[in-house]
Amino acid sequence: MTTHGGFEPVFCTIVPPHVLDKLAQTEDSALAGPARRTLERDALERTRRRLTTVVGAPSVAPPAGAEPARPHRTVHDARHGTDLPGHTVRAEGDKPGKDATVNRAYAGLGATFELLLKAYQRDSIDGNGLPLNATVHYDRDYNNAFWNGEQMVFGDGDGEIFLDFTIPIDVIGHELVHGVTQYTANLTYFGQPGALNESVSDVFGSLIKQYTLGQTAAEADWLIGSGLLAPRVTGQALRSMKEPGTAYDDDVLGKDPQPATMDDYVRTGRDNGGVHINSGIPNHAFYLAATALGGHAWERAGLIWYDVLTGGELKQQAMFADFATLTVKAARERFGDGEELDAVSKAWEQVGVRTL
Repeated sequence: MTTHGGFEPVFCTIVPPHVLDKLAQTEDSALAGPARRTLERDALERTRRRLTTVVGAPSVAPPAGAEPARPHRTVHDARHGTDLPGHTVRAEGDKPGKDATVNRAYAGLGATFELLLKAYQRDSIDGNGLPLNATVHYDRDYNNAFWNGEQMVFGDGDGEIFLDFTIPIDVIGHELVHGVTQYTANLTYFGQPGALNESVSDVFGSLIKQYTLGQTAAEADWLIGSGLLAPRVTGQALRSMKEPGTAYDDDVLGKDPQPATMDDYVRTGRDNGGVHINSGIPNHAFYLAATALGGHAWERAGLIWYDVLTGGELKQQAMFADFATLTVKAARERFGDGEELDAVSKAWEQVGVRTL
């Protein structure tokens, strides 16, 4: 199921553990309680994912008679429980209902499918028409959204720090693209390979939002999770690809810790070696390349990144320099020695990552 023979689905969340850790330590029980419960639930789901890896995840095929190159979406409602997938509330082709969360999840699954198909000729996240399943209204005051190797799951947020996790379409895209990585390069979820795993999801999550809005690289806000933070929070989003480290600076959440260059690379044993923190470096490299090229970022910069992710040469243990080197190679092979190659090379140089 992967190009490297080691199918290893991982449990990936949009809100980093360091953010929830910070919330869990506050004296305000209205903030600390949901954060602690979310951390506990995430730990349980992470353990379940490891067990599934050992015994093998069930294969999911498109329904009988399904048309190729067409989405096959199903949205479920957990009704504030934790049993997955929950009760089916909207299937492919059903009209929108009264639940805005269900409708946003359905639309986000479709937008992700459309970008992958139209821009990269990829039929769903596995390339073979994999059905896209999502569960909404997961648990109570659950402050996260995740991809568990098989489906998407969205919490409603606590209303104090986080709002409904289906609001930002890039959050939906981000988590689904973890599935694309799972079925292609299968990047190890630790250290620099893990940060690349997170960065790839941020890159394509942002591209899905830009594609949906019809934005150019210059028009995009390059924020991940804009609209997710509640009004009381001093911040714009979870992360900024344009200016890593500036997404939020809040009395409760603290300051966004992402570095923009290797000069500020964070060495830590937490968060799987800082996968949500150091992803700011390759994120910024993509932003620099995309804005230097201009136009629609999914057409050239995005295509180069997609070529690397799916080309078969990216190793599971790839470091930043390995990924950067492959983007330079991909730019040259697809576009020749032109402005694409120059933009990609300079972007990595600006963030302090050497190409080999």
